[in-house]
Amino acid sequence: MKILFVSPEGLPFSKTGGLADVVEALPKALAAMGHDVAVVLPRYRGTKVSTIVVPSLSIPMGDTLRFPAVADGAVLNGVRYFFVDDPEYFDRDALYTTRGADYPDNGERFALFSKAALEIAKQVWRPDIIHCHDWQTALVPVLLRAMYSGDPLLRGLPAVFTVHNLGYHGLFDRGVLARAGLPASLFSIKSLEFYSRVNYLKGGLLAADWITTVSPRYAKEIMTPEFGHGLDGVVRDRAGRVVGILNGADYSLWDPEHDDFIAAKYSAKYLDGKALCKKDLLREFKLPEKSVERPLIGIVSRFADQKGFDLFAKVGSELLRENLSLVALGTGEPKYERYLRALASHFPGKMGLRIGFDNALAHRIEAGADMFLMPSRYEPCGLNQMYSLRYGTVPIVRATGGLDDTVEPFEPFSGKGTGFKFADYDGRALLAAVRTALEVFRDAKAWRRLQLNGMAKDFSWKASAAEYARLYEAALQARIPRAPAASN
Repeated sequence: MKILFVSPEGLPFSKTGGLADVVEALPKALAAMGHDVAVVLPRYRGTKVSTIVVPSLSIPMGDTLRFPAVADGAVLNGVRYFFVDDPEYFDRDALYTTRGADYPDNGERFALFSKAALEIAKQVWRPDIIHCHDWQTALVPVLLRAMYSGDPLLRGLPAVFTVHNLGYHGLFDRGVLARAGLPASLFSIKSLEFYSRVNYLKGGLLAADWITTVSPRYAKEIMTPEFGHGLDGVVRDRAGRVVGILNGADYSLWDPEHDDFIAAKYSAKYLDGKALCKKDLLREFKLPEKSVERPLIGIVSRFADQKGFDLFAKVGSELLRENLSLVALGTGEPKYERYLRALASHFPGKMGLRIGFDNALAHRIEAGADMFLMPSRYEPCGLNQMYSLRYGTVPIVRATGGLDDTVEPFEPFSGKGTGFKFADYDGRALLAAVRTALEVFRDAKAWRRLQLNGMAKDFSWKASAAEYARLYEAALQARIPRAPAASN
């Protein structure tokens, strides 16, 4: 199959969250299976390209035309990359936001990106199926049905749409339709209209052939008012075309046996290196080396309500009065950055904090910590708990979304399980889970069993990629015949 991914971000070129990891790893896994895969991304600031494939596309935007170029990013890991090059729209300091707020023209920016992606599918690299990701590309299936339904080259092209986080809609005023050159007919309850506004995500949910989420549990959760963010009814109406496929972990990048970022490599057969990684991590955060005997909790996260930091803020001081150390890496809402700075200042020698994104340090935290905390309010999939399991770093998570799918509660009597979970979104429940983990930590034999259980788990992309391939086949078989894909 020829599979075209359309995404607003993707490693190694751009990243704000886990979406970028998926858009690097899943195409690579599909290519390894023998599929022909290409990825379309915006050309953000700093993205280097090899050649220009199309000097300019003619994209209608309101009363004007825009002329983005199509740049070729060559082939990485068997995957070809194309970039939509419109400097006015994409050569900016950040991908989606400025000074903590969305760019006011995001509706136009990603309408142009979606239109350009379809022109790439028509003129440059004709696929058998197109796979879109999150609200920024939700217009692709909408436009396929509304504007390309009569096009002999794109007619019948199936579209799979993956929701990585239903909390982000792409919500705009009605005027965005005119500004982005979108048909006024799309402003209807059966398409983009959402409480008198335009909702890109809703349109994608309605127009895609199949909808996927990034874990089986999250596929069920988004059909409920609690997790549906106002779109649960739309998702329920399409329940027969909603599938949860768990994200995978890219073990070519996240494996302590081959990780060049960490102080000492180790494996399930030879765990001694993990103790060296812990000492290295304590030095990095300027925590006393004598605290090496205390359990060390790691956090790598966006500091936001969704990630459970409202919950953490209620019990952080009480948590740090326990016999433990804690290190945290991330950025997020200013109120939580201020809170964490104050907490670290109040508990010198017990807590280390780094505000920012540092990929190498994230690897060192996974390797050096004893436990990894993810108290998310909701978590469509989560990747760090999978990385933690591979690194023998025991996850402590809230039982939601992909966290619930991937972490099995430890049973000391049977020795089964891989981590610790709590169900209620409550500070006391979080503390109870941490205290249970601390109790097991004191039993060195039980803790080693727990670590080895996690390290034996395989959450690689191979199984998930095979599920996606089967879904693509189903989408192809359900679509009307169309012109065969070109050989380019």
